[in-house]
Amino acid sequence: MKKIALAFSGGLDTSFCTKYLSEDKDYDVHTVIVNTGGFNKEELALIEKKAYEYGSSKHITIDATQVYYNQCLKYLIFGNVLRNRNYPLSVSSERSFQAIDVIQYAKKEGITAIAHGSTGAGNDQVRFESIAAILEPQMEVVAPIRELAISREKEIEYLKSKGLNYVAEKAKYSINKGLWGSSVGGEETLSSHLELPEEAFLDPLSKTGTEQISVEFKNGEPIKLNDTEYSNKVELIGALEKLAAPYAIGRDIHVGDTIIGIKGRVGFQAAAALIMIEAHYNLEKHVLSKWQQSWKEQLGNWYGMFVHEAKFLDPGMRDIEAFLESSQRYVSGKVNIRLRPYHYNITGVESKHDLMNADFAKYGEENLHWDGNDVKGFTRIVSAEGSIFYNVNKEEAGKLDLENN
Repeated sequence: MKKIALAFSGGLDTSFCTKYLSEDKDYDVHTVIVNTGGFNKEELALIEKKAYEYGSSKHITIDATQVYYNQCLKYLIFGNVLRNRNYPLSVSSERSFQAIDVIQYAKKEGITAIAHGSTGAGNDQVRFESIAAILEPQMEVVAPIRELAISREKEIEYLKSKGLNYVAEKAKYSINKGLWGSSVGGEETLSSHLELPEEAFLDPLSKTGTEQISVEFKNGEPIKLNDTEYSNKVELIGALEKLAAPYAIGRDIHVGDTIIGIKGRVGFQAAAALIMIEAHYNLEKHVLSKWQQSWKEQLGNWYGMFVHEAKFLDPGMRDIEAFLESSQRYVSGKVNIRLRPYHYNITGVESKHDLMNADFAKYGEENLHWDGNDVKGFTRIVSAEGSIFYNVNKEEAGKLDLENN
């Protein structure tokens, strides 16, 4: 029997793949789950049991949570990365790390084929296979769901025909959970107008009222939650998620362009990620210069796009990371946040690097380092470029219809 390493999550697609590859294709299936923060010990134990039940000959769990934070999430925070202004790359940012670990496991075990459960209409197939093409171009990649073009309903029927009673209700929504949030796909997200119901999300609303919390950063990285210090940033993110998720914070719908060129729509819930990014961004507005913020915004957008577009291994990403790291040397301070059902808002920032604390001026009230004559001269200079243009091209002013404005 030929060995194959299957990227396994325990969901419907990879459960189908395990049974199909082991029984119909006669593979010796090694199931590999790479945990990037989406599973606890109990869940991992159940997934291992399920893997063997569905036909795995060997199951392995790899914990990549810390590597995922150190090599990616940290930079998503530094760059305030939100794809299309709302999606924190909750699951898409995990895929490169999961693919890398599956490929490394296969190489270590002398396995020359790997498999995944992606369809032919999404991003994950490209993310997984591009990593393989870069790191192990000779490795065979098998994608049963894509190759069979099989629906979720047909997958359930197949498993039932093999004596495996996969509960259909559990398959109504495709949910991927990780350290940086969960994504939700279902019948509603295949349309452009339907709303995901409450039951589609992993964390229902269970808290009412409001709650004040704080996150403290040092050189751009979170170090404290409510004045409790965490040496492990992964644990801090998990603690923030536990605080905020019961308020049903962080739900939204992401609509964007997939790597393969079609539009995609997916629901997500990412309380900790959205709060962390917003808190970090607000701190930066106080401690960074105008041009630092401007360049960071551009490079942060590029970084997020490259993570999304399966370009994590591009060497240019290391250059962007170096810039983002450098920009964080004064991004230290505490950010206060108020939580309430479905919402949160930043209430204030405390930092010794706060540029509002300079003794130069108070916006709209007083200035100490210039007077009115300085402003008059400055205004003439900054207006010179426009003055020259309209003096040379007098017809342009007429096009603006200034008299009627």
